[in-house]
Amino acid sequence: MPHTFVKDLSDGDNVNEIFLLADKQLRANRNADMYLLATLRDKTGVVNGLMWNVVESKMQHFSTGDMVHVKGKVQLYQGGLQMIINFIDLAPESSYNAEDFQVEPQANVAVLLERLQELMASIKSPKLLALATCFMDDKTLVDDLCAAPAGVKAHHAYQGGLIEHVVSMCEVAERLCDHYPKLNRDLLLLGVLLHDLGKIRELSWDPTLAYTDEGQLLGHMNIAIEILNEKLMLVRAELGGETLDEEDILRLKHMILSHHGTLEFGSPRLPMTPEAIVLHYIDNIDAKLHEFTRSIEDDMNKDSSWTPYSPRIERKLFKGYGSNSSDE
Repeated sequence: MPHTFVKDLSDGDNVNEIFLLADKQLRANRNADMYLLATLRDKTGVVNGLMWNVVESKMQHFSTGDMVHVKGKVQLYQGGLQMIINFIDLAPESSYNAEDFQVEPQANVAVLLERLQELMASIKSPKLLALATCFMDDKTLVDDLCAAPAGVKAHHAYQGGLIEHVVSMCEVAERLCDHYPKLNRDLLLLGVLLHDLGKIRELSWDPTLAYTDEGQLLGHMNIAIEILNEKLMLVRAELGGETLDEEDILRLKHMILSHHGTLEFGSPRLPMTPEAIVLHYIDNIDAKLHEFTRSIEDDMNKDSSWTPYSPRIERKLFKGYGSNSSDE
């Protein structure tokens, strides 16, 4: 029997299907009755599931990352679709096709890698070029860069999302350096490469997107600094004991630590160099535009000209009148 994909679900559908459990939360209501919040995924999208009056002990034998057999009914809630679950259990391995749950990159990763290699090879400073080459010659690191997502729930949250995000930012950086020639192009391109590189160890992506223990304890900025320090030692050996300019190292580390832009959004430091503030805004533009675009494209409620309200971005998004609006 063919898999019923998330993108094909509609209000009122009865569901008897296998999904990847992307997130599992057991909560108690005001009367201390337990209920389950489940994020269910396949390669076409995500739907949130809700199961009332659960017994905690009966929910312990499956967890995030497992394949689960779910029965329930889809309903419209606050402008979006959710599933009311009446049955959930582990799915036998023979009952599903793994390919139905592998979220494909939105772009050709091989083409993206070729472009990234070209951009890094164009760095003019011999010492910074040696550093960039040290990163790009690390096959394990590059393989992880090509496979990793850039996030778990927000932007570029799929395998291959990280390199897509990095190359997109590099292209914008190139154009800004043409317009603002006082920017240090070499440092900015390296900063783009490094700013989220820690996500190759902060996140896991097989089979579901999640945070590693290292990621939760250290965060991708600290991990990126560790990776950079490792590469700086290798470059020093390759350069016969020469080191990169101390100021360049400080500027690169500062870009990593300040790229979220503000303290409340997780940056240990505010951007304090031209390249750091540019990196922050490029990152923010690419992430937000991707999140907006995907939210509009992936919205399952095709009859509305608006997406459901998103607590993450604190708004709903206008999709256009072509969506055959039935909104109030």
